[in-house]
Amino acid sequence: MPGSWWARAQAGGMLLAVLGWVSSCVTTFVPLWKNLNLDLNEMEVWTMGLWQVCIIQEEGAVECRAHGSFLALPPELRISRLLMCLSNGLGLLGGLLAALGLEGWRACEDRPRLKRRLLLAGGAAFCVAGLATLAPVSWVAYNTVLDFWDDSVPDIVPRWEFGEATFLGWFAGAFLTAGGLLLACSARSMRTTPPSTPACHQLPTTRGPGRDHPSHPKNADLVI
Repeated sequence: MPGSWWARAQAGGMLLAVLGWVSSCVTTFVPLWKNLNLDLNEMEVWTMGLWQVCIIQEEGAVECRAHGSFLALPPELRISRLLMCLSNGLGLLGGLLAALGLEGWRACEDRPRLKRRLLLAGGAAFCVAGLATLAPVSWVAYNTVLDFWDDSVPDIVPRWEFGEATFLGWFAGAFLTAGGLLLACSARSMRTTPPSTPACHQLPTTRGPGRDHPSHPKNADLVI
């Protein structure tokens, strides 16, 4: 029972981590980190991401334009780009390592210590990927709140608000961190000694028709 429970914990942790990694990749590239509604023109909605700015019109038309020079971007966007790309790479690495360390995976079955280390490394990579996702999303959200309540800006100036990618990034970071912790904790229950191989069975001694008399060897001399 404990072994099956930990196997289910590994499967659940892997599912959470993979779901968080996919969500983190989506958060990285969608231009929905910030939203801006213009009071003068309510038919247009501006959205901003790490890579481009888009204008969504009421008719459904979308026009996007990439950001200018990387060095010209605000520090929050520059560092967010780097951290989100790092998170995506660590999530992919963690998935490969953790998959090889799962108990249900036949790879490296004869080396349980290696499987345990792979699972621990995969869980650690997922945890770091989760933190690398939570940090930039929270930073951008914090600056958005500061700009929204800035008293030095006139009230008639439109303010940026949270976009859908902000909430998706929070969920992605939480899933990555929770999945990595679950995988790392389940690795402690794995066996560190290889499974014992069954002993070879010896063939029974060939006996003759009688129960108590063994059969004569093939090359025995005949007695006349």
